Amino acid sequence: MENRWACAAPWLLSLLRFVAGLQFLEHGTQKYFLIPPSPHGSVHLFSLLGVQGCLELAGGVLILLGLFTRPVAFILAGNMAVAYFIVHLPNSFFPALNGGDAAILFCFVFLYLSAAGGGAWSLDAMRRSGGATA
Repeated sequence: MENRWACAAPWLLSLLRFVAGLQFLEHGTQKYFLIPPSPHGSVHLFSLLGVQGCLELAGGVLILLGLFTRPVAFILAGNMAVAYFIVHLPNSFFPALNGGDAAILFCFVFLYLSAAGGGAWSLDAMRRSGGATA
């Protein structure tokens, strides 16, 4: 059984990357396009939330596609750490109370992706193999 899971690891890594990218992208589309609708309305491009929205849109798409996964994921991991400390931690020490549990999870998923790469189903893998997928 353990061997079967080990064989599936590159594809499960791609699935983790895809889901994380899709969820992160959703935060950006909510900030700029109100999809899904936000109770806070849209943000101004040159505000702190506006910059965050740009990172969520661009980073979400790149992570979703698995393109430049390692450097993008590293930047996004740092971004989520900063977001946690600036926005969430001042509200409470406990992530379940301060709403920062998603920021923590994103931070560590992106940190893992920065080390592990995009997985078998990624544009990075396609570029490495000269166009053929693994």
